[in-house]
This record gives sequence, C-alpha cells and structure tokens, in this order.
Amino acid sequence: MPSAVTTDLALADLRLDRRRLLGAALLLPAVPAFAADAAFAQGETGQLAIVTRSGARHPFVVEIANTPETRSRGLMFRRELPEGRGMLFEFGARETEVSMWMKNTYIPLDMVFIRANGLINHIAENTTPFSEATISSNGPVKGVLEVIAGTARRLGIAAGDRVEHPFFRG
Repeated sequence: MPSAVTTDLALADLRLDRRRLLGAALLLPAVPAFAADAAFAQGETGQLAIVTRSGARHPFVVEIANTPETRSRGLMFRRELPEGRGMLFEFGARETEVSMWMKNTYIPLDMVFIRANGLINHIAENTTPFSEATISSNGPVKGVLEVIAGTARRLGIAAGDRVEHPFFRG
C-alpha cells in the first residue's frame, strides 16, 4: 500500500504535468509559424531589398547559398516557398557568367541575376519545375536571387532595378 508521502508526491507530479500540458497547449498556435520558418530556413539567413526605378522598396528574407554545397542544392526538394522569402546565391568576389537549372525543384521560381554593383542584369520568370534546361545569367553577375514565380511581375521588378544587400557593393 502506498504511503501518504508517495501519494502526495504523485498528486504534485500530476498537477505539474497538467500545468506543462496547459503551457504546451498555449504554445501550439505558434508552432505552425515556427515550423514554416524552420522549413524555409535550412541555412544562414539574411535580409535584402529590391528598389525599383520608380522608388518602390520590396524587402525579402533570404537563405544564403554561399558554399559549393548550398549552391549545388539550392531550393531542390522544397515543396513551398513563402511570399517575401527567397534564396540568395553568392558566387564570390568577382562577377562571372552563371547558369542555373530547376532539377529536383518542385516550385516554379523567378531567378533574378544581379551584378556586383547590385543592379539587376536579367530576370528569368516563371521557370519550369524539374527542368534540366540551363538558365543563363545573360552576362557576368555576382549573385542570383530565387523567389516564388510571379514575384517579379507582381512587384514590378525589372532589369536595371537595384538590390540592396551587403554582398553587392558599388
């Protein structure tokens, strides 16, 4: 037969477990937002803005692809990319001609090819998921921003607009 002390401890544990359960239940509404951020951000993140020639400023939260491994994987195998999010591919200190593809990429993207001075050189809009066709930068660039397809058209982003991010100077 359990002693009174054992019974009191069990009741105290039960009250504590109920409090933990209630506390966890209160946090549940925040879980989907956190999970979406965690699913998006699989690496280093940062912020950038695109400033159109008309002066409109469009901020983005971007995952940084600045190693051979992160650039090689890119947004492959991801099933979604929230509005206002993207991936910034950094190709090093010098501009170079680059080619991208959509192999193993489930979502259509806009690819924004960016010069070292931050000016947009070219935009490949609404790229085709899973395509292995190469998508050229159409000139030397320092980086590429990938965002959900339709973003450039919806926000009026075009070649000649400016990207503000510490990676682009000049």
